[in-house]
Amino acid sequence: MEEGDLAPRELYSLPVVVCGVAAILFAFWLARDILSRDSGTPAMQDIANRIYIGAVAFLKRQYSTIAMLAILVAVVIGAVVGIFETDHKVERGVITSLAFLFGALLSGISGYIGMYIAVRSNSRTASAARRSLGEALTVALRGGAVSGFLVVALGLLGVLIVYWVVYPFVQGVLPAEAETPFWIVGFAFGASFVALFAQLGGGIYTKAADVGADLVGKVEAGIPEDDPRNPAVIADLVGDNVGDCAGRGADIFESSVAEIIGAMILGATLFTVVVGSGNAQGLAYVFFPLVLGAFGAIASMIGILSVRPAATPADPMDELNKGFYVTAAFAVVGLVIATFWMLPFGRIEYLVCGLIGIVTSFVFVWITQYYTSGRYRPVKEIMEASRTGPATNIISGISVGFETTGAAAVVIAIALLSSYFMGNQVQGAFDGVGFFNSAGIYGTAVATMGMLMSAAYILAMDTFGPITDNAGGIVEMSDQPESVRDTTDALDSAGNTTKALTKGYAIGTAALAAFLLFSAYLQEVARFSGGTIDTSVVNLANPRVFVGGLIGAALVFVFASLAMRAVGRAASAMIEEVRRQFRNDPGIMAGTSTPDYTSCVDIAVRASLREMIAPGLLAVAVPILVGLFLRWEGAAGMLMIGTIAGVLVANVLNNGGGAWDNAKKMIEAGELKDAAGAVLGKGTAEHAASVVGDTVGDPWKDTAGPSIHVLIKLMATITLVMAPLFI
Repeated sequence: MEEGDLAPRELYSLPVVVCGVAAILFAFWLARDILSRDSGTPAMQDIANRIYIGAVAFLKRQYSTIAMLAILVAVVIGAVVGIFETDHKVERGVITSLAFLFGALLSGISGYIGMYIAVRSNSRTASAARRSLGEALTVALRGGAVSGFLVVALGLLGVLIVYWVVYPFVQGVLPAEAETPFWIVGFAFGASFVALFAQLGGGIYTKAADVGADLVGKVEAGIPEDDPRNPAVIADLVGDNVGDCAGRGADIFESSVAEIIGAMILGATLFTVVVGSGNAQGLAYVFFPLVLGAFGAIASMIGILSVRPAATPADPMDELNKGFYVTAAFAVVGLVIATFWMLPFGRIEYLVCGLIGIVTSFVFVWITQYYTSGRYRPVKEIMEASRTGPATNIISGISVGFETTGAAAVVIAIALLSSYFMGNQVQGAFDGVGFFNSAGIYGTAVATMGMLMSAAYILAMDTFGPITDNAGGIVEMSDQPESVRDTTDALDSAGNTTKALTKGYAIGTAALAAFLLFSAYLQEVARFSGGTIDTSVVNLANPRVFVGGLIGAALVFVFASLAMRAVGRAASAMIEEVRRQFRNDPGIMAGTSTPDYTSCVDIAVRASLREMIAPGLLAVAVPILVGLFLRWEGAAGMLMIGTIAGVLVANVLNNGGGAWDNAKKMIEAGELKDAAGAVLGKGTAEHAASVVGDTVGDPWKDTAGPSIHVLIKLMATITLVMAPLFI
C-alpha cells in the first residue's frame, strides 16, 4: 500500500459513513418538509397533542423499566463472559457489557424516533386529507420514512462505531480485523433485548386499548370507530404509535444489526483464508454486509422520492408498491457495484445470492399481500363467513392463518438452498477454511443482506399504517365531513396492508437471519473449543439436541400464550372501565359529557408494563438454561427447531390477524351485500361478527406475532454471547 492510500478497513468504512450520514440528512429534510405543513384545525391539533402526550408518557415509563433490566443483564453477561471465557477474560467481559448497553441505547432511540415523528405526522396527514388523497399519502409515507432512514442509519453507523472502538483492544488467534466481529456480538444482544420488551410492551398496550374500544364501543354501544364518545379512543390511538411505530422501529434496528454482525462473523472465516493467500482484499468479506446495507439506504431514498401520486390515485397501494419496485431496482444496482468493487472471489456467485435475497423480499411481500389484502380470495372468504356469525368468521380466519405457512416455508426453503448452492460454488477458492462449507453459508448471509437492502423503505411503509390510522381517528373525533373520512379510510385500508406486508418481510428476514446466526453460533463454539468440537454436524438423534429442540418449539408457543393472555387481562380491565363510564354518565352517549380518556390510558400503561416482564424474562432465561444444562448441542437444537416453529407460528399470527382486520374493513366499506343487493355494512350482525374476528386477530398480529420475530433473533444473539458458557 502506497503512502496516502486508505487501508482496506478505512476504504470499506467510507461508503458506510457517507451513506449513513446521507440517510440522516435525508431524514431531517423529510422531517422539515412534514413539520412545515399545515397541522390542521385547532380541534385536530388538540387531539394530536393528547395522543403525543400519552405516547411520550408511556415510552418514558416503559424505557425506564427496560433500562433497569438492561443494566442488570449487562452486569450479569459481563460477569459470565469474564468468568467462562478462555482468554482475555476481563477485556471480553467489559467489552461485551458495554457493547450490550450501547446496542440497547441505540435500539431505544430507534423506537423513540419512530414514535415521535409519527405523532407529529398524524394531524398533518389528517389536514392534508381535506385537500386530496395524494397529498395525504405523501405526508404519511414521508412521515414513516423519517423513522425508516434514521433507524437504518443508526444500525449501520452503530455497528461501524463499535467495530472501530473495539478493534484496538482485540486480541486472539485470528487477525484483529477478523477477530473483532466476535467481540461485538453483545451489541446485537442489547439491540434484541430492548426490541423484545419494546415490542411486547407496545403490543400489549395497543391491543388492550383496541379490544376495549372495539368490543364496548362498536359491538355493545353501536358507535363508529374512533368516535369521541368512546372513553378508550385516545388510548387506542396512542397504542398505534407505541406498538406499531416504537416497537417496530426497535425491531427493524435489531434485525439489521444482528444480521450484519452475524454475516461479518461468517465473513471473518473467509477473510483469514484470503489473507493467507496474499490477497489484500480479504477484509471485503467482513465489510461486505455493511456496504450492502449502506447502498440499500440510498436505493430506499430514491424509492421514497419516486412516490409522487396524483391528487386522486386510484389505489394508494399501487403508489406504495411502485416505490418498493424502484427501491428494489436500485438495490440491484448497488449490489452489482459492491460485489464487483469489493470481492476478490465469487463475484458472480455472491451477486446471484444477493439477487435471491431481493427476489425473496418481493415474494414475501406478494404472499403477505395475497393473504391480507381485500382484493384476493382469503380475505373475501372470511368476509363471506361473517354472514353466519362470529364462529364461522373465526374458523375461516384461523384456516387462512394456517394456510399461509405453506407458501412461506417453500419460499424460505428455496431461498436458503439456492443461495447456499451458489455460495458453495466458490468453496474451491477457500481451501483450508476451518469451518464446514463456509462459502455456502456466507451465500445465505449475502441473501439475507439482499433482503435487508430495502429495510428503510419497508419501515416507511410500516409506519405509514399507524400514521394513517391516527389521521382517521383525528378526522372522526374533530367532526370532519364524510368525504374527508372516506379519504383517510382509503389510506387506513392501505395502511393495514402495509403493516401486514412489513410483518411478512420481517419474518422472512428473521428466517434467513436465524440460519446465518445459527451458523455463526456453531462457528463460535468451534473457535472457543480450540477445534476440539466438531460442529459440522448437529445430530438430532442425540437426546440433548432433541430435547433442546423440543424446548425451543415449546418456548415459542408458551411465549405467544403469555403475550396474548396479557392482552386479554389488560383488555378486560379496559372493557370494565369503558362500561363503567357509559353506565355512570349517560351524558357521554348523548354527547353532552366528555369521557375520562386519562383513566383508560392509565389502565393500558400499567397493564402493559406489568405484563411484559414475564414473557420477556422467559425469552431471555430459557436459552441460557438450555445451554447450561444441555450444553452447546442442546442450545443448537433449541435454535434450529425453535426458529422453525417461530417462523411458522409468526406467519399464522401475522397473516391470520391481518386477514381478519381487512375482512372487517371490507364490510365497513360496503363490499358485503345480501341477495337483493343491499349493503350489509356497519351496524349489521355481519359487521358485528367481523368485529369479533378482528378482535381475536388483534393480539395475534400486533402483539404475539411481531414479538416472535424478535424472539427468534434474541435466541440466536443470546447463544452467540453465551457460547463460552455452553462448552
